[in-house]
Amino acid sequence: MTDIPTPGTPARLYSQTHHDERGNFHYQGDLYRAGDNLATLAARIEGHLKSKFPDTRFALRTEKFAGGRKIIAEILDAPTDLTPRDTQNSFFVEVRDQMERFGFTRSNLLQDFHSCSFYCEARIGQAYWAALAARRGAKNPVQAKVTLAAFKKQIRAGDSLKLIGAPAGHRALGTARAIIKVRSGDVILDGRSHLSFPRASAFACDGKLVWISIGSEYDPDAHLLYEWLRQDAA
Repeated sequence: MTDIPTPGTPARLYSQTHHDERGNFHYQGDLYRAGDNLATLAARIEGHLKSKFPDTRFALRTEKFAGGRKIIAEILDAPTDLTPRDTQNSFFVEVRDQMERFGFTRSNLLQDFHSCSFYCEARIGQAYWAALAARRGAKNPVQAKVTLAAFKKQIRAGDSLKLIGAPAGHRALGTARAIIKVRSGDVILDGRSHLSFPRASAFACDGKLVWISIGSEYDPDAHLLYEWLRQDAA
């Protein structure tokens, strides 16, 4: 198999393949290559998605488990408004169809049989909602002067974070909590709570205010706005 389909012949897509009358399903993508390890496979798929959807940003991650292996394409930004559920589902099918071109699936629902080279999933990442909100005009904008990487290095145990902006009804609004510990993926706060670090595109900090997107299809602009109270501040 090569990565270049025969000129003039469209690739047969996974979503266009159907079970036969006996329940058999057999699909093998035109870009399938036997023997690829998971890292190589993910790299090939990532490059293909970038060329197929040049205006969409993806982050790919892989998983291994007892039943096989999985590649997840997280959508970080796209020119399409993916708020409507039908639009989401249609785009997911488009992305999965391109991912499935790198694998094979053989199954029979009547016999409870399924074999595939890998499982795949497309999902919308938190960063997508932040990007959509920014295009629409986000509330409480914070100038990004301190990067997420720099913030992780500068924040210290003993500092406090005061929640000054959040979706209506948030129970911690107006509360300042001391930072007990800073870890690679989150900070432990007083009161047995923690704050996970988002992707860099869902974070902004100007040195005093910290903005973190928690948006969804129901409210793309939902976010947490903290005041960063440094212990050593003059």
